[in-house]
Amino acid sequence: MIKRLSRLLTELAVLLGLYLLGCRLAAWLAWPIPGGVIGMTLLLLAFASGRVKPAALQLGAGLLMAEMLLFFIPALMSLLDHGALLRDDGWRIALVIGASTLMVMLVTAFTVELAVRLRRSHDV
Repeated sequence: MIKRLSRLLTELAVLLGLYLLGCRLAAWLAWPIPGGVIGMTLLLLAFASGRVKPAALQLGAGLLMAEMLLFFIPALMSLLDHGALLRDDGWRIALVIGASTLMVMLVTAFTVELAVRLRRSHDV
């Protein structure tokens, strides 16, 4: 039990460290990219280089994913403060959210398809 807790805290510390490093890089380089995105890119590079195995951070990432709803509670509570906006323009907001989600899904699908085709043609 203690060993599992120690591993969980270590994994969470690594993930938090990557996030903070990404924030520092974003501020230092004055990039308009959020630190979390830079941190995820650093994590992806660590995975791609083989220096870090995804299983090494599975416990900490699993905990964060399981509790993800807690990260969105402030945003949901702010919606309650703007009920009039939702009544007046709610359909427009829903349309934009739906259309942008569909576009992201389509671009992702086409990108994955292109990557698979390029990989197949390269392997042959």
